[in-house]
Order: sequence, then C-alpha cells, then structure tokens
Amino acid sequence: MFTIDAHLDLSMNALEWNRDLTLPVQEINEREQGLTDKPDRGNATVSLPALREADIGLVVATQIARYVAPGNPLPGWHSPEQAWAQTQGQLAWYEAMEDKGEMVQIRDRETLNAHVDLWQNGSDNSRKPVGYILSLEGADSIIDLSYLEKSYEKGLRALGPAHYGPGRYAQGTDASGPMGKQGRALLKEMDRLNIILDATHLCDESFWEALEHFNGSVWASHNNCRALVNHNRQFSDEQIKALIDRGAVIGGALDAWMMVPNWIKGVSMPREMACDLEKVIDHLDHICQLAGNAQHIGIGTDLDGAYGREQSPYDLETIADIGRIPGMLQQRGYSAADIELVMHGNWLRFLRQSWAR
Repeated sequence: MFTIDAHLDLSMNALEWNRDLTLPVQEINEREQGLTDKPDRGNATVSLPALREADIGLVVATQIARYVAPGNPLPGWHSPEQAWAQTQGQLAWYEAMEDKGEMVQIRDRETLNAHVDLWQNGSDNSRKPVGYILSLEGADSIIDLSYLEKSYEKGLRALGPAHYGPGRYAQGTDASGPMGKQGRALLKEMDRLNIILDATHLCDESFWEALEHFNGSVWASHNNCRALVNHNRQFSDEQIKALIDRGAVIGGALDAWMMVPNWIKGVSMPREMACDLEKVIDHLDHICQLAGNAQHIGIGTDLDGAYGREQSPYDLETIADIGRIPGMLQQRGYSAADIELVMHGNWLRFLRQSWAR
C-alpha cells in the first residue's frame, strides 16, 4: 500500500552519520562494522531502497541543526550562522539525490498529485524517485526572519520551532517556558508563507502559546501519547484533543522509549521491554478513541533519528517492516478505508487542504 512517512532525518544520516542511503540497509550496516563513534553503528534501518520496498513513496524529510548557547550541554552549533550552513549542506544532499533521480521535492498540490499518481499507476515502484517534503526540525538555524523566506523559496514547507532543550524561538523537549516575542514573530511569518507548524517537541507552555498565536495548518509529524508513556516529549490527552480540533494529523513514532514505559536509554533493549510494532498501534488507537474516528493519525516513524535497531521495535529489521502495520490495524478492527487513511490518506487530505490556501 502506498505509504507516507511524515518524519525521517535522511540528510542527517547522510552527512553526520556518513551513510550512503542509496545502498541497501545491509550494506550500510556492513560498512559500519567496528565503528564506535555513534551508539547505533551497524544498526541502521533506513535507506532509499528500503523505503521503496515498503511502498513508502513520500516522506517528510528534515533539515536539523541546533544552536547551543554557552552553558547548554546539548550537542549543537555555537552560532546561528553555523547552524544555517549545516542545514544548507543538508539541502545540498537532497538536491544531489534529485539530480541522481533518487528523490524529488514536493512543494505544492500540483507536484503532490503528480507524484501520488506516479506511485499508484500500477507499475514497478522499485526505481521510482522517493518524494520528499522539506521540513526544518528546530528553528535555531533561522538567523533572522528574512531567512525563513529564503528557506521557503528552496522548498521548506513545514517547521517545528523547537527540538530538544531551549531554543532561539521556542522551548523544546525537557525544557520549559514560552515562545516569547521572537517565537511569535516566527509564527506570524510562517502563517504568511503558509508553512505548516509542526507541534512535535514543543514543551507544554510553548505548545499552547503556538496554538494560540498561529492561524495556519498544524500537524505533529512524530509524536506519541503521554497517557501511555508519561514524559513531557509525549502529548497529553488535552493536547491531542486541541490538535484534533485544529484538524491536525499526528504521526506515530517508532522510537522505543516513546512506545513503552520505563525505558532506560542505553540500558533497556526492545525485546526485554516487549517493544514491538503493536505498541505503536496502541498509541494510534488511543488517539482514535479521543477523536472518535481514524482521521487524525498517520505514520511518522523517526527511524534512525540518532538511534537504530537497538532502540526500535524488536520485530523491525528495516523500515520496510512497517508494511505489516495495515494487517495489525485490520486485526484491531479497523476497516480497509480507515487503514488507507492511516497509511497515506490523512496526510494527503491535510496537505491538499493546507496547500489550497
């Protein structure tokens, strides 16, 4: 089934992890044998061939570069200008993949509809370009608001104002506080340019401020439920209901610590924690129970988001294994129409409505 994954850090893996994503996952992992510079070496799950294997024909693909102020212990760049340069290197990789015929940028309803038609025309998908919608995870690299328009002109269509920790425009996971004047100005410019607000990673106070001040389209590309795993990274039921009221779609994430409670990073292992793909269905189903329908959920795996198989569902070898999700939904009683909504229909409806503005 044609599938959309609303969150993959492809360029980060290509440039910071030095992975050739045009190769099969097995070859990527073989190249990393013996490397210890990253905790997930040899445990990659994502490549462009693996996406095609699962009929994942469209992804929301990120640029990401954090600015860290003095005293901030998180990894990142020491100036917004350095962070901007990093995101432009990431953009150059996407453009190189386009030149090679591996990917194609999707930036409006016309290119979206043409790409979906291509992937659903019944011909072999194994050589088709994977479509990507450009998203910025964390706004720290936006040097000033004039750079947001520069990014839009290069294809940026979604933006999450914060990532982990404190940010220049909003506060993220494990931080606290409002967006403030600069963050509200960012939201206003995003609204003018019709850039989608990704509510993922916003701390609670920044989340509510963003919803109050932003009038455009809102989604959550990769977020699970606080009711099932109690952490500020997850959404409370109140937040989920607010997103539903805004017409948002929420992508179920496959980072194990977000799927099952009591995970200890660097210690817990997926099998011993009984973390399998069924656990993401639990989170998706919880959102459906709050909504009363299946119109607000989708897939946003976040696979290889600075972790690998050691922190992914134990029954997932590569991203191609999410092709089993439709069968799992069917076992839970979801109709064929609802399953299509989850795998691609909800994201397509959202994008077509957003890009009609």
